[in-house]
Amino acid sequence: MQTTIKAYAKINLKLDITGKRADGYHLLSMVMQSVSLCDELTLTQAENGIRVLSNRNDVPCDESNTVYRAAAAFFEYAEVQPNVTIAIQKRIPSQAGLGGGSADAAAVLLALNEMFQTGYSKEILCKIGLRVGADVPFCIVGGTALAQGIGEKLTALPAMPHCHIVICKPLCGVDTKKAYALADSAAKNDIAFSCAMVDAIRAADLHMIAENLGNQFENVMNLAEVTRIKKAMKLMGALGACMTGSGSAVFGIFDDLPKAAACKTALSKDYDNVFLCEPVTTGSEKSAL
Repeated sequence: MQTTIKAYAKINLKLDITGKRADGYHLLSMVMQSVSLCDELTLTQAENGIRVLSNRNDVPCDESNTVYRAAAAFFEYAEVQPNVTIAIQKRIPSQAGLGGGSADAAAVLLALNEMFQTGYSKEILCKIGLRVGADVPFCIVGGTALAQGIGEKLTALPAMPHCHIVICKPLCGVDTKKAYALADSAAKNDIAFSCAMVDAIRAADLHMIAENLGNQFENVMNLAEVTRIKKAMKLMGALGACMTGSGSAVFGIFDDLPKAAACKTALSKDYDNVFLCEPVTTGSEKSAL
């Protein structure tokens, strides 16, 4: 048996760091959005074990890969002998804040749930996914949501209004642990919270959404390329622009497709990883074979 599934990237429309737990995990308040930029995973039942393949040499295919860890967690929970080969067609850049690893892990859990007819609810899959990473539960559910706690407490929000999103990943990458360390050492400001963004989403007001974009990691990282890309996007018609996650990818929101396409073309002259996409209402979905 074989199945192919798309794993959609995510962006953070708003990201606030609200505290830190005794065990070292940071508490967050984020408004997250799935976008049509995606990886594609093909799962095939094999004779024994878990095997991971990738089209990119920079993607580890051993036990450290979130895909491998998600599959192992699923088989352990289901008490099923591991027997799958997972081929990853990567498009989502690494060290970008786009949740590529989490999206792939989520897609694997959804696909295995179908392949092995275990019938687990998304709530159970999220419980399994949380063992792999804090963003995995959102990537299982997808769409538009307020994520709190360490990212596992999800409140569904109305779908983001249709728009066009340009994503640009500069050459520099960001290590998430380093980003959190910088956030911990930075001067503490008043917590912005994500209330204004939630209100904007519920009002279905794209201009209000664009005006309220914000990311505390962007403030503490202060990356010159992020500033440069944001400025370029706004000059080319973006209603707003912001870094996503712990970086270093930047996204711009457009209400005009020709302007968004022109922005992608212009940025592609200087950057290799530039994508034109749109919001989606799911975290992963099957592809037609």
